[in-house]
Amino acid sequence: MTPVRIVLVCMVLLPACAAAGATPNSTTPSPSTTTSPATTSSSTTTTTTTTTTATTLAAAEPGVPARGRLVIHAVGDIDFSLPSTARAVAANGYEYPWTGMRGLFQRDHLTIVNLECVPSEMGFPIPKEWNLICPLEALGPMRQAGVDAANMANNHAGDMGKSALLDGRANLLDRGFLTVGAGADLAEANLPAVIEIEGWTIAVVGLSRISGDGPWFAREESPGVAPASIENTMVAVGAAAQVADIVIVTVHWGMGYALGPTGSDRALARAMIDAGANAVVGHHSHRLQALEVIDGVPVFWSMGNFIWPDLGSLSSRTGVAEIVVEPDGTVTGRIIPAYIEAHGRPELRGLPDSSLIPPRHAIE
Repeated sequence: MTPVRIVLVCMVLLPACAAAGATPNSTTPSPSTTTSPATTSSSTTTTTTTTTTATTLAAAEPGVPARGRLVIHAVGDIDFSLPSTARAVAANGYEYPWTGMRGLFQRDHLTIVNLECVPSEMGFPIPKEWNLICPLEALGPMRQAGVDAANMANNHAGDMGKSALLDGRANLLDRGFLTVGAGADLAEANLPAVIEIEGWTIAVVGLSRISGDGPWFAREESPGVAPASIENTMVAVGAAAQVADIVIVTVHWGMGYALGPTGSDRALARAMIDAGANAVVGHHSHRLQALEVIDGVPVFWSMGNFIWPDLGSLSSRTGVAEIVVEPDGTVTGRIIPAYIEAHGRPELRGLPDSSLIPPRHAIE
């Protein structure tokens, strides 16, 4: 029998949650951690290093339903509007980009993407080299493919202006997506998506170090994306950790086309972990980078391009971040290798977790 999946989106401003007396969850991370040796898997054209970590969380309180095993996936940059991808979906439909995943995202508990385009028909292009706009027709097939959460904290959420940014956020919410990383003000942009799955409370937080070609960071009284400054990171991740057992941070950072993290991104990862992150998934470099374990927390430095033109070589090398939470709280992370085999269509080159749950019920 397919497990029932219950989703709850936290739509209360974080200061208001604090004012209501929110206290740290009873299942905060334990200091006990172990790290296993890295293993390597390869195909004829791509090699991915997979590192695994285990972090033990406190057991559930007496009377609380038993927790199940969680399988969570996350990917990098998604856009449907770059010319080569736009032609591919025009010819094959908006279901086409997801066919290479073999239904993977329909068999997990949670799938998170970085939406690198504006899902709105409002606004006008701001002056910059690339203005990426998501056709609204792409959202339904993306949801049907199993995508649950969309991060807007990146350097393209504001490509069509602030009204389109807010309209895009509303369009995602209206279509059933958990939506993070942008909002009408800083408090809303910092809001985590909070969901209940298999007895666990999971929070997803979206942050960006890259604001685009304009002042697109949210302020106290101005729309924008959630800034990944050290100070705001501690606030946003810390608040999420107070209301959730597991905190997943999706973050736009790094240098374009770099093959590894910057020193400042390492400092930011440390801040996230100190604030309570249990896994960190990065994007923006347009390159697949390594998975590293820092104090027992899997940090996927960059997942690269995902739904993107096939530009060959390093640009088309991609993967799926897989985060597994065992019933006892053990957290493991690995990269499932994939490759953009054709414009707008990534294809798995590695095997998913063989013990994934059966196809799940759709979220109502």
